[in-house]
Amino acid sequence: MMEGGSRLPLMKYGSVLSLFVVLLAIWFRSPQNTVLDDRLDTVLSSLLRAERKVGVNDARPRVAVGFGGCVDLIVDGVSFLNKIGISHTDQPLHYDYLKNAEQLAQSFAYFFAPGAAAERFMINETLFSELVDGARDLPGNRWAVGGNAPVMAGRMATEGCDVLLGGSFSTDFTEVLSQHITVAGKVIDEPDIHLILEYSSGASWGTYTSRRANRYIIHSDAHNPYLDSLEEFAEKLENFKPDLLVVGGLQMMDNFPFNSGEREAVLSRLADLLTSSSPQIGIHFEMASFVDENIVDDLLHHVIPHADSLGMNEQELPNLLSLLKGSNITVLSDPNPRVATVLDQMREVYRILNQRYQAASSGGATSGSKSKGKPLTRLHVHTLAFQAMIVTHGSQWKNTMSATAKASLTANRHVCGSNDIDLSKARLIMDDSFSVSHREGSQRIPLLESRPVSCWDEDDYQICVAPVLVCTDVYQTAGGGDNVSAAGLVLQI
Repeated sequence: MMEGGSRLPLMKYGSVLSLFVVLLAIWFRSPQNTVLDDRLDTVLSSLLRAERKVGVNDARPRVAVGFGGCVDLIVDGVSFLNKIGISHTDQPLHYDYLKNAEQLAQSFAYFFAPGAAAERFMINETLFSELVDGARDLPGNRWAVGGNAPVMAGRMATEGCDVLLGGSFSTDFTEVLSQHITVAGKVIDEPDIHLILEYSSGASWGTYTSRRANRYIIHSDAHNPYLDSLEEFAEKLENFKPDLLVVGGLQMMDNFPFNSGEREAVLSRLADLLTSSSPQIGIHFEMASFVDENIVDDLLHHVIPHADSLGMNEQELPNLLSLLKGSNITVLSDPNPRVATVLDQMREVYRILNQRYQAASSGGATSGSKSKGKPLTRLHVHTLAFQAMIVTHGSQWKNTMSATAKASLTANRHVCGSNDIDLSKARLIMDDSFSVSHREGSQRIPLLESRPVSCWDEDDYQICVAPVLVCTDVYQTAGGGDNVSAAGLVLQI
């Protein structure tokens, strides 16, 4: 009894002491932190309010998404390279494709330090198999549905759409897809595997420290480069009657060893599909990491002219613009660009592509619709710090402000791996105000916490910019652009 009685006062005093410590922490809490927390809370509630202004129709929108897909094997990039004995290199170099472990180390280092997303084809199948085997045994690895098309399809199904997905998948793969996704394609025994090397902001590998969280993707696909579901997809498309057609995954063709003329033949068949679709159906093309200028030239001829909507990240935007202006591919761009830089690049892409459309329309009136294509009426660029959209006045794309807000929120939800946004794991890195252009005398727009999505009119289009509540506790960066782009589209069809 004495022993038990002696513990009771200690427990009581311990509880009082704990309460005192908590109160003391609150009392001495930095006023600056309180202001920052209040600011984040206001931005979040305002973005949520903007997102909820528009709902998806009760009659689920119908979206057709192609092509291909894979199984992602996701690992911590630094732990993986250390485990399999690939040492850091003092020669970061760019390679169009990978042949050996030394090139992998040099290529990874090239993109790791600035924190830029990259995707490379491994031409050495034996080495790729060894890398996959090593990743299978790494503690903490994860398997996930991968590929632009399945990821975008999954997000759209989650957000309230019925989806037709073009791709050749294994039975195990299709079984984990949403019930709102119908697959059009061949059944294969083994899906292609993509090795996703994730890394966090501030991660270290040898002498390198990453400036931001991102991923380096290695693949050695056998099925996806051929778009081998194209025929089945086209057959089902007619009866499916989509409101929107989304094309992605074409980077699987980048540096793939096609026989002469094979790639152009595949893209020509894709162009036939796009031109045969109803003019009322919106066509969105999701860009990706391309390093072969020839394939981008092919895309500019066979695919991009037939899309009235484009989606891309801060690396892919200057890459596309450079080629449109007759320069070389930009392998590595600023992974954290300013708003004005991105908006100026977006305006240029919008202007050049629409000038090309007008030239083709006026000069190709007698050569059929295949040469004319469509005007670009929607351009969405997703960056770490913000989302930006250009939408043509009077076009079919609606709810631009809400769509930009939804894209912003989806960025946090995907990267943090939670539908509920935890502000203790978020921060704003967008400037408190931004210039709308680098042109002299350009307007400067403040970031208003109560109205964080800024929209304004220019020429024949509207621009909307929204800050991203950047996730600081990263679950997964791979698939971020696909999720963000798909979420933005859902509210605009």
